[in-house]
Amino acid sequence: YFGRFYGRIAEKPGDHEPSTLQAIKENAKGLAAISGERIWVELKKILLGNHVNHLVRLTYELDIAQYIGLPLDGSLEEFDRVTKNIQNLCPKPMTVLTSLFKVKDDVTNLDLRLKISKEEKNLGLFLVKHRQELTKAVGPEPLRPYQDFIMDSREANTNSKICELLKYQGEEHLLREMQQWTVPSFPVSGHDLRKMGVSSGKEIGTALQQLRDEWKKSGYHMDKEELLSCLKKL
Repeated sequence: YFGRFYGRIAEKPGDHEPSTLQAIKENAKGLAAISGERIWVELKKILLGNHVNHLVRLTYELDIAQYIGLPLDGSLEEFDRVTKNIQNLCPKPMTVLTSLFKVKDDVTNLDLRLKISKEEKNLGLFLVKHRQELTKAVGPEPLRPYQDFIMDSREANTNSKICELLKYQGEEHLLREMQQWTVPSFPVSGHDLRKMGVSSGKEIGTALQQLRDEWKKSGYHMDKEELLSCLKKL
């Protein structure tokens, strides 16, 4: 059903035979028998193709959403806003789809129905969690909150997820900056501190954390010499 539904309406949105739409609506429950993997393949085509807004709205109007893992109360206003934000930014399918979700359980339910990849699920959970509070800073360094998040993160693919968040938020200029930014390496090591006479492991750990905090405050610009000089003052 879903493949035919997609093929029928993707070409000319809004130009549908009422009888065709009625037939789709009456047979929507048949989607329950279609594998999640197959539906996800088709849904991703819709999310990255033309007329995405119209097509996703139709899944709700024709009672299809509930059978393909989408929340019954999808945030269509947020979806409208985000689909405008991501035009020409080459988002991942989950970046577009997550705008329909209100809570992390919406991502979990999608996964239960469509068997999305671990990477896709993690991206959805990341966007739901951080899309409101992780925003650009006011002032000369608007990218700093995103850079700090990456530097503090212990997780893999954080840089990629931040780029998808910037697409979601429509921050095209910051996205370009982020894509050109290279994650800096902390210039001081435990070996450097031993050479300065710091001997115990606990003291080295504490000193490294203090220096890392100073390095962060400087916007990751302080070099080894400046940081070691700072250590003497500390």
